[in-house]
Amino acid sequence: MIKKLSRSVREYWPPAIITTLFIIGECIIEAIIPFRTADLVNQIQSGLDMSKIWVSGLILILLAILSLTCGGCAGFTAAKAGTGFAKNLREDMFHKVQTYSFKNIDSFSSSSLVTRMTTDVQSVQMGFMMLIRIAIRAPLNFVFSVVMAYIMGGVMATSFIVLIPILVVGLLLIGRSAMPAFRQVFKKYDKLNESVEENVRAMRVVKGFAREDYEKEKFAVASENIKKDFTRAERIVALNSPLMQLCIYGNMVFVLIVGSKLVIESRGALIQVGQISAMLTYGFQILMSLMMLSMIYVMLTMSAEAAKRVCDVLDAVPDITTPDEAVTEVKDGSIDFEGVSFKYSAQAEKNALSDVDLHIRSGMTVGILGGTGTGKTTLVQLIPRLYDITEGSLKVGGVEVRDYDLKVLRDAVAMVLQKNELFSGTIAENLRWGSESATDEEVREAARLAQADEFISSFPDGYDTKIEQGGTNVSGGQKQRLCIARALLKKPKILILDDSTSAVDTRTDALIRQGFRTYIPETTKIIIAQRVASVEDADLILVMDGGRIAAQGTHAQQMKESDIYRETYTQQTKGGEDRG
Repeated sequence: MIKKLSRSVREYWPPAIITTLFIIGECIIEAIIPFRTADLVNQIQSGLDMSKIWVSGLILILLAILSLTCGGCAGFTAAKAGTGFAKNLREDMFHKVQTYSFKNIDSFSSSSLVTRMTTDVQSVQMGFMMLIRIAIRAPLNFVFSVVMAYIMGGVMATSFIVLIPILVVGLLLIGRSAMPAFRQVFKKYDKLNESVEENVRAMRVVKGFAREDYEKEKFAVASENIKKDFTRAERIVALNSPLMQLCIYGNMVFVLIVGSKLVIESRGALIQVGQISAMLTYGFQILMSLMMLSMIYVMLTMSAEAAKRVCDVLDAVPDITTPDEAVTEVKDGSIDFEGVSFKYSAQAEKNALSDVDLHIRSGMTVGILGGTGTGKTTLVQLIPRLYDITEGSLKVGGVEVRDYDLKVLRDAVAMVLQKNELFSGTIAENLRWGSESATDEEVREAARLAQADEFISSFPDGYDTKIEQGGTNVSGGQKQRLCIARALLKKPKILILDDSTSAVDTRTDALIRQGFRTYIPETTKIIIAQRVASVEDADLILVMDGGRIAAQGTHAQQMKESDIYRETYTQQTKGGEDRG
């Protein structure tokens, strides 16, 4: 895990290494300062002239300034290294997520991915900064202070033999007791973010059903659970302070009593006042170093839990990849399913699709009808390899889809999904997702064919109108037409519309389909619809039922041979419904 995370440090290794050098320098100086202070006190006690005392004082001032400089520089370089590492880590995670197949994405909730890229990365960043600063500083301070304490204090340093084990055991017990609560917090952050995400995305539904109070209560429960875990953990960690104070004051009392007795009895022959001063300082440094180590233990354990969650994202292996010597050109939009079966996971008991045999010539218009859960969306998602088939063969342009370069295959297929997504930016910027190099005239032409130009032109800023996040400032029908225009700009070999005209009226639906015939006549068009009127003029109509193709043929053939199609058609046209 450490090796994997360290790859994200990259260009920030130099400031990280420089930080450790500054820390080492700071620790050495901090070990020297009490020694020099003791020497100054002894000089004053012995009655030396002021010139020598001034020299010792100036040396102490210079050492303090040097220590402060080293600490300040270490803080600056550590901040640069830590924030740079976090930036790289977020980028690495985001880039990895872009390689995921739908199956990989299904294994993480969106709220969990957000938490991992924000809260967890921040925790890992803090752990990294702690490693290059405090995790080096505390052990060095401890070692240097213990050595100097024995040099300066002699017999008085035996107090540490008692105090250090007490403090170490106490701090370890505190750290171990707090860890389970800290670990639980990360999982509960996912729940909290999920509550926020669902509420924001479904705000219209929440208000439409007047469920604000319910959502508030759900959020409050998630927030309260996090508070309880943090409170329990912090109460345990708070025991560090009284334990630390007990050891510090215990050491202080011991040094003052024993030291004073030795000074008085030996008249300064065995030990001097300056040494007592140094022992108090070194004792404080030793105990503080141990407390810092205990905090490092707690924080690094938290960071390790966050790092594990980050590595879960980095370690996930995309199950759909580009093969070696991949095909880099899609000849045409022909599609051939031969004995295709598919299930979403190896553990699934039932196939989502079974024994699909289907042959579509390039340029055909294919309509797909069927009830909810019959496999319509699953069928079309296999074409651009959003999922891989479980059995059989699937070819596009006469080539097995697994043999294509993924980018080439997906560039040849444009999908307008059930859940239409627009991105923050202008309308023109959203449409140019289909073709970055499209001219203004091409953008307008695609919008006209998708029956979107009229409502776009009615906006004060036209094609420069800003789309809010998620496209919340346009209606469902407008969003669908913008997504269709975006797909048309791509001029794909295969165009898939997954129930993407459900929010427009039948007349507009008919005009959009007419635009397809004139603008992309050679493109294979697959239209999933709930309305028979949307597909009845298709070259081939499929009726899906239970993950299988129950019937296929033209409108006339389906009316004769398919009970499902005929019943659906009769129900929808009964009463003279305008089919456009």
